[in-house]
Amino acid sequence: MDREAAKTKGRRLRGNPSATERVLWDRLRQRRLGGLKFRRQMPMGPYVLDFVCLR
Repeated sequence: MDREAAKTKGRRLRGNPSATERVLWDRLRQRRLGGLKFRRQMPMGPYVLDFVCLR
C-alpha cells in the first residue's frame, strides 16, 4: 500500500469507528492517559495503526 492510499484508508477508518474504538479513543484523547499524546488510524509502512503513542 502506498503512502497516499494508507492516508486515505486512515481517514476513512477515523470517520467510521466501532463502538469499542470510540470508547477507547475517548479515554486516550487530549492526553488523558498519563499526559501521553495518542494518535489514531496512523499510516506506518504498509499498515494503518489503530492507536499509537509515538513517545
